[in-house]
Amino acid sequence: MTTPTPSATTYPPTPHPGPAPQPAPARSRWWAVAGVIALLLVVAGGVAAVRWVRGGDDGPLAGRPRVTDTRAGLSYGVPEGWKHDAAQDKKLIGAFSSQIGNAPAAKSTETGGTVLAGRAGQAVPRAGLERATESAARSNAAFFFPDRPATLEESHATTLDGQPAHTAVLRIQGEEGSSRLKMTVVTIHGERTSFLLGLTTGAADRSVTEDVDAVLASATVD
Repeated sequence: MTTPTPSATTYPPTPHPGPAPQPAPARSRWWAVAGVIALLLVVAGGVAAVRWVRGGDDGPLAGRPRVTDTRAGLSYGVPEGWKHDAAQDKKLIGAFSSQIGNAPAAKSTETGGTVLAGRAGQAVPRAGLERATESAARSNAAFFFPDRPATLEESHATTLDGQPAHTAVLRIQGEEGSSRLKMTVVTIHGERTSFLLGLTTGAADRSVTEDVDAVLASATVD
């Protein structure tokens, strides 16, 4: 499973996401969907340098390897059975700078999980985080799951490593079950805004959903 928010330069949708969405589309399709996401009006430049470190003893995924995404300015844990591929990070479109994924354990299941990180080109003030997060979450749902109805299940203010943040959760209905999108947007020191986007696709699998939640909960500001 390979995969991949907010901007006039966004990414192209994949027709029918399988175990996990596929984010590296042809340039022609990329420009065809320009303007899909409202949050990142300008994609921050630069290439993410991702390195492996060991997690601490507290919090979710304690002791697990971590990905430190220097462009997003975030670090997050990697659950057991999940993988990070630096080569695939280089294939992501500009809105994303790192990703981890969990391929289906067996061919009998089509459930997969993906978490992506990135940085906005403009800082979102604390007062605007709710609106920006919900808008970006819905736009991402339309991108990854085109022509499928999405319902907002949860939206709440939170903090990420002491910084103001907001989290939105959408449920996307499909013919073979529902998928889930969870997005946390954080503004760091009032100067820059970054995000984590978690996707669970295919048949319902509580363990995959829990892993996605654990990754987002493990995030820290780098």
